Amino acid sequence: MRILFLDLDTLRPDHLGCYGYHRNTSPTLDALARDGVRFDGYYCSDAPCLPSRAALMSGRFGIHTGVVGHGGTAADMRLEGDARRFRDRMDREALPMVFRRAGLHTASISPFPERHSAWWFNAGFNELHNTGLGGMESAEHVTPTVLRWIEQNAGRDDWFLHVNYWDPHTPYRAPAAFGNPFADDPLPAWLTEETLARHRGMVGPHGAREISMFDNRTNPDFPRHPGELADMGDLRRMIDGYDCGIRYLDGHIAQLLAAFERQGVLDDLAIIVSADHGENQGELGIYGEHATADVGTCRIPLLIRWPGAPRGHVDRGLHYNLDLAPTLADLFGQPAAPAWDGQSYAPALRDGAACGRDALVLSQCAHVCQRSVRTGPWLYMRTYHDGFHLFPQEMLFNVEDDPHEQHDVAADHPQICHAAAHQLLGWHDAMMATQTDAVDPLWTVMREGGPEHTRGELPRYAQYLEATDRAWAVPELRRRHPEAG
Repeated sequence: MRILFLDLDTLRPDHLGCYGYHRNTSPTLDALARDGVRFDGYYCSDAPCLPSRAALMSGRFGIHTGVVGHGGTAADMRLEGDARRFRDRMDREALPMVFRRAGLHTASISPFPERHSAWWFNAGFNELHNTGLGGMESAEHVTPTVLRWIEQNAGRDDWFLHVNYWDPHTPYRAPAAFGNPFADDPLPAWLTEETLARHRGMVGPHGAREISMFDNRTNPDFPRHPGELADMGDLRRMIDGYDCGIRYLDGHIAQLLAAFERQGVLDDLAIIVSADHGENQGELGIYGEHATADVGTCRIPLLIRWPGAPRGHVDRGLHYNLDLAPTLADLFGQPAAPAWDGQSYAPALRDGAACGRDALVLSQCAHVCQRSVRTGPWLYMRTYHDGFHLFPQEMLFNVEDDPHEQHDVAADHPQICHAAAHQLLGWHDAMMATQTDAVDPLWTVMREGGPEHTRGELPRYAQYLEATDRAWAVPELRRRHPEAG
């Protein structure tokens, strides 16, 4: 069997045609969706990049792995302690080991382990290719390596190839020569002048007036990426920059599929397409960042073309990315690892059967500290550290009626908030009961000074707020975060 896993960083599903987007960003991926199963309710359990891939590769929540942030203790896998034997648990439980046990040669083309010093990501791969730019790659830096691998290896049987592209990730980087195929396309209808004006009055990193996180600086090497959104022209440049990254990436995926076709293996090739996280483009007033435990950040695409799977089927159940390892083990007839938190959705691939969860718990501790519950039409968000956004402790959004999270209705639905908070507490109790120690890594982040991307930044950001007519926010930020200055 031959399997290709396209790991497309920062790709939100609703900017793909197969998920209903009005722009033609993804003709190649759309064709794969028609030939396989599209999952509509697929989420990373832990966001953003490092926590998400830790959950994916381990099959476990961040509260169990210990990886919930981008710095400090909570950026490292939890030590196994005296239970560790000659090799650690990733030797047995890492996602690529599912393929190794099935007799497949495993290869990865990705800079991710070096980007985050996440060397555990390599567990289970026979062959590794670091494209060398630490996640600043554009597709033209990655594709030649993949094409060489295809030419040398695709004709063999029994392999799994993981390919990691970064083009939708900030800063938006499609080459200037690519142009802008969306110059005449309308923006998403909800992004209006009124919406932008409201967002410009908000505060917080990656807001409309501080796209580069804590100010409006730009980098001349990335002209598609604005420093702030002063008007609708800037907003268009922001959305077009992201969408151009997707379309540019899609064209390179087409090159890979053409190479597989030349090798005579495309028709029988199993293909998995997903992402580590999405990208807020106005959700919660945030642009060009994956900084919260919400739908914009945590919902990700999943397209699977698998032997015997239904064609053109849409699964609408709720699933985590950490469910992939047990799903693949199920498909290969292997037992699930005892420590995996995931559950198999193989029935959706075998015969289109519904097998989703009733609710998901989503976590983020790199830019903010939040945990959220996604159930029915609701997204309940609980904030422990607001990342300088002045979020209330509780927020509630009806994401069926308000998919871009513009209207917090927590005050209107206290009983729904209470029920979701109860679900979150129950999940937390279950997680801590199966923990090897009594430490919740979210609180490790809090004790160590808050999310990595906020540490030491409040004094500088306060000066920027004062210079941009938002001094009103500074006293409250300092009240909430006295440790930050």
